[in-house]
Amino acid sequence: MLRLTSNRGFSGRHIVYILFVAAIFMKLAILHSNLHARYIDMNLLDDLIAIGSVMLVSFWTLWLPSRGRGIALGVLNVLLTALIFADLVYYRYFGDFLTVPVLLQAGQVGELGDSIRGLIHPADLWLIADWAAWAAVKMGLRLTRGSGSRRKDRLHGSFGNGSSAYSMGSGSFSPVTFGSGNRRSGGRRFGRLFTGIGVFLLGFALTMGPIRFYTQTWAVGLFENNWWNVSLYNVTGLLGFHYYDASRYLKEHLGGGQTVSAKEKDEIRQWFDEASQRRQADNDLFGAYAGSNVIVIQAEAFMNFMIGKQIGGQEITPNFNKLMDESLYFSNYYHQTGQGRTSDADFASNSSLHPLPTGSVAVRYPNHTFDVLPQILKTQGGYTAEAFHAYEGSFWNRNNMYQAMGYDRFYSKKDFQMDEPLGWSLGDKSFFKQSLEVMAQEKQPFYSFLITLSSHHPYSLPASVQELDTGEFKGTIFGDYLQAVHYVDAALGEFVEGLKREGLWDHTILAFYGDHDNSITDKAVYEQFLGKTLSDLDMHQILNQVPLLIHLPDGKHAGVDSEPAGQLDLTPSLLHLLGIATDSYYLMGNNLFAATGSDRAADRLVVLRSGAFTDGELYYIPSADNLFANGTCYDLASRKPGEIELCRAPHEEAKKRLRISDELIASDLIADFRKEAQGAGR
Repeated sequence: MLRLTSNRGFSGRHIVYILFVAAIFMKLAILHSNLHARYIDMNLLDDLIAIGSVMLVSFWTLWLPSRGRGIALGVLNVLLTALIFADLVYYRYFGDFLTVPVLLQAGQVGELGDSIRGLIHPADLWLIADWAAWAAVKMGLRLTRGSGSRRKDRLHGSFGNGSSAYSMGSGSFSPVTFGSGNRRSGGRRFGRLFTGIGVFLLGFALTMGPIRFYTQTWAVGLFENNWWNVSLYNVTGLLGFHYYDASRYLKEHLGGGQTVSAKEKDEIRQWFDEASQRRQADNDLFGAYAGSNVIVIQAEAFMNFMIGKQIGGQEITPNFNKLMDESLYFSNYYHQTGQGRTSDADFASNSSLHPLPTGSVAVRYPNHTFDVLPQILKTQGGYTAEAFHAYEGSFWNRNNMYQAMGYDRFYSKKDFQMDEPLGWSLGDKSFFKQSLEVMAQEKQPFYSFLITLSSHHPYSLPASVQELDTGEFKGTIFGDYLQAVHYVDAALGEFVEGLKREGLWDHTILAFYGDHDNSITDKAVYEQFLGKTLSDLDMHQILNQVPLLIHLPDGKHAGVDSEPAGQLDLTPSLLHLLGIATDSYYLMGNNLFAATGSDRAADRLVVLRSGAFTDGELYYIPSADNLFANGTCYDLASRKPGEIELCRAPHEEAKKRLRISDELIASDLIADFRKEAQGAGR
């Protein structure tokens, strides 16, 4: 009798737990099948890591009594399913996984609305298939128990007296039931304890064994370098990645943060000294527009591939195209954003530093010291600096970040009249009009930074403002994107006319660039639109190139610059035009005006946050596993893959730049360098 009871407890407890592990493993496999990342597969070792990691997050449930264990496994199932689903949706938009810094801005998720809904697929219901199966089983058991209870009641009515007599006469069982109760209870507790410990040890071995193998073979240095999150996932699995991310965050914020040695500081200083020398150029453009107003427009998801293109005989960006005739247009300009997307583009363009590999600088380090364009213009040129964005000021922590960046005022959603509700907030036409009304009253010179919003994913504009015939793309997200970009272009045209009416056009440097890609990655759509077959190189450039247009007050120096450039280059280049030297600032970008014509500076290396880079002759695309040898080194002259070793030297420099930028930001080194310089000067 006792042996039978023990066996029933063993089988029930472990079968339920095994089913839990199997269910979560199934969900991890579903997520993986949706990634479609190159060089990322799920082999036997990865399966073991996934199973082991599930055991590591759940082993403790085996220490609980039956009822508590069931509740704990149920809650854990819900939490892990929610995490996996959130990662899946986030990956579809960003090509990356959620991190702690991103989750700290979880309040933003509710604001994303239709953008998130458009990323949820019906097939995602498979993630809760086990819930449906559990509900069906529970319902079946209830029906079975109900039927059995009715039969038992009928039998009890016929044989009640005999059963009672038998029960009363069964005193011989009492020693088993009561006399050994304490021993049985203690034995069960010890059994649960040892079972839980055993599962933990097994889970640890299944997880860490393969990870150790990876990090001692092809993934050497994984945890020492700031690799792409997908590369971390490729080794640690999803749950392991989140454990590592959380521990890294706690170490940064509760453990005193990372430390940089004196030798590393000297190396960083030397690199910035050399970068400053590369930017210097004593040419006619230095200071040619000193004292001019500066207006920088960061356009949401405004990409380069459709510039100058038509659809149905209609120009997609007619106003941008018109401005190109009297402006500098950089046709190989790259966004250098990471997880922070729009906030990363803002940071990179104004600080000339790389965004972080995880999260947003605006959220993680808003109070650290940076050399940013608004602050430099205020201190060196007496500028008034203001930022305009018709959205919630708390989004991407802008209220705090913009104050730290030195803006005199940030005009957010609460400061605008919502007379043209469109998409996420205020339509860009009204946004530009109302922003211009403020600028027209400002003391000159001023620096105005504007962030548009109407071309934000999912690009659904009301029919009343749709003026582009998207033809075969009508009703698709790609067609909606073109429609939204056409509207933003019309808003830009109205803004330029407004600047002319207000008398500001001839005294203003206007810079207009895109912040990041549109998150539409289907190659077939771009091939259909462009009417040609696209290579991997073509697609990589399409998804990473955004336009940069700079209009100078006198309309001179117009033309197309096809040399590689990136968002980090904007601030040093604008400072050159204004005659403000950059040698005392910690800026990483190139000076796009360092030389002109055939004398153009050779060093125009542009490094993307993913580790991809181009110098105008070579173009390197890293693999998802981040192994240099598995990447592809393209010769841009032939647009064909070349010898991988040709890219090794610039690859090492690209890694160095990303590392230096990360250390400078995370360790607040600019503040340290300034303090050390002040101490040395006393």
